[in-house]
Amino acid sequence: MVFKYDFLIIGAGVAGMSYALKTARAHKGKVCIICKTSLDEANTSFAQGGVASVTNLKTDNFDKHIEDTMIAGDYINDRRAVEQVVRNAPEQIDELVKWGVSFDRNDRGEFDLHREGGHSEFRILHHADDTGAEIQRGLMSAIRSNPDITIKENHFAVEIITQHHLGARVTRRTPYIHCYGAYVLNPDTQKVDTYLSKVTIMCTGGCGAVYQTTTNPVIATGDGEAMVYRAKGTVADMEFVQFHPTALYHPGETHPAFLITEAMRGYGGILKLPNGETFMEKYDERLSLAPRDIVARAIDKEMKTHGLSHVCLDVTHKNPEETKRHFPNIYMKCKSIGIDITTDYIPVRPAAHYMCGGIKVDINGQSSIERLYALGECACTGLHGGNRLASNSLIEAVVYADAAARHSLAHIDEYDFNDKVPEWNDEGTLTNEEKVLITQSVKEVGEIMSNYVGIVRSDMRLKRAWDRLDMLYEETENLFKRVKASRDICELRNMINVGYLITRWAIERKECRGLHFTIDYPHHAYDKQR
Repeated sequence: MVFKYDFLIIGAGVAGMSYALKTARAHKGKVCIICKTSLDEANTSFAQGGVASVTNLKTDNFDKHIEDTMIAGDYINDRRAVEQVVRNAPEQIDELVKWGVSFDRNDRGEFDLHREGGHSEFRILHHADDTGAEIQRGLMSAIRSNPDITIKENHFAVEIITQHHLGARVTRRTPYIHCYGAYVLNPDTQKVDTYLSKVTIMCTGGCGAVYQTTTNPVIATGDGEAMVYRAKGTVADMEFVQFHPTALYHPGETHPAFLITEAMRGYGGILKLPNGETFMEKYDERLSLAPRDIVARAIDKEMKTHGLSHVCLDVTHKNPEETKRHFPNIYMKCKSIGIDITTDYIPVRPAAHYMCGGIKVDINGQSSIERLYALGECACTGLHGGNRLASNSLIEAVVYADAAARHSLAHIDEYDFNDKVPEWNDEGTLTNEEKVLITQSVKEVGEIMSNYVGIVRSDMRLKRAWDRLDMLYEETENLFKRVKASRDICELRNMINVGYLITRWAIERKECRGLHFTIDYPHHAYDKQR
């Protein structure tokens, strides 16, 4: 089957849905969202903390938010991207509210603002402790009630289409690579259909599932980064994987591990060893409110030093009713496994959380491939630099969705569909015996990445990861050529590609910088200048 859509959106989190709503209201063409599961299973819905935006001008301003972002990103950030997101955030907050998203307010009707690690002011808008789910709910309602948007749930994008599929030789030096759409797996027919588009928008979310323990859902396999890399597009900053320091330690729950929001430390939660000793004073003067990378490394060090499976977060000194009101979902989740957070410590440990790098895009969200945009976590806008400032990601997705919508709407009339694109070659078979090869390889990727390319790295560990991933790559590509395309094997290919990219970028950075910490080059970039 061949389908034609002017705007083809791959992914349905806050970035994809925001873009869809913004382009649909312009009535300049047909809009389609490809969603690999259901609309409500995007990474967005797992974001607890909130959305960072300057709204209280009595105490806060854009310059403070910009500087906080630059500091957290270790000054690797692209300042233009930082300024674009920070200065356009309030307008996009208003847009979210118009779409039906509800943020908590105080008795005066003003936004009830939280403060999180790395922020110099209270500027985090939230909806209790499930802000992402509320944003997802509001956007889903707006999307489903919009007759101009087609939603293809449980459809899986296999590859983006470029002139490579027309027989041309495409390399990383090819000056003008064009995207003509995507090959998409239909769950009902198990056939790969051809989706032709004028512009394609990659919004596939994160890649936390390449690690053994992650706060991301199991679907976060780095599909967008892998597809664009295979199409010879540019990716950047892949070594900067953010590990959330406080995922709930509950053996068996690893994809996703339940997130204990950073807002809980902003609320007054204190990190302690299981015996009640505090330890953050050994690592940073900001104590439990230090940036995530510092806290994650501190916890990792304490766990290794003391042979612990976890450390603890303590909010027992806070008012119990206030704690329940602020964090109802965390309270109920912990209660379900026998922990009363008003009287008991919360067992926590780091988990892979957010990819700061990704598909390299410009200020309009355009990738290095013509007619292809990337938004949200799969994109590298330059906002985050070496480390993401808490709650900057959701607002980045909405601001860049707006920028990409404006740019693509201005240029859509310059493009046409490419009717010369061939249909997918679906030769091959997949037996149950071969599926075990896929499931075993997925497990191996998780072990390799967690053991060798985790919070603390070394040249020796990275080399071992490289060698193991190279072997898995050869085996998987050989299998892929012999079987029909399935979601399982496509996700495995993507995980191996992303694992390789993270490892390669980590090998090339010969310094400790941002989220990249290596014992072979312990000095920070600035230390060398002294």
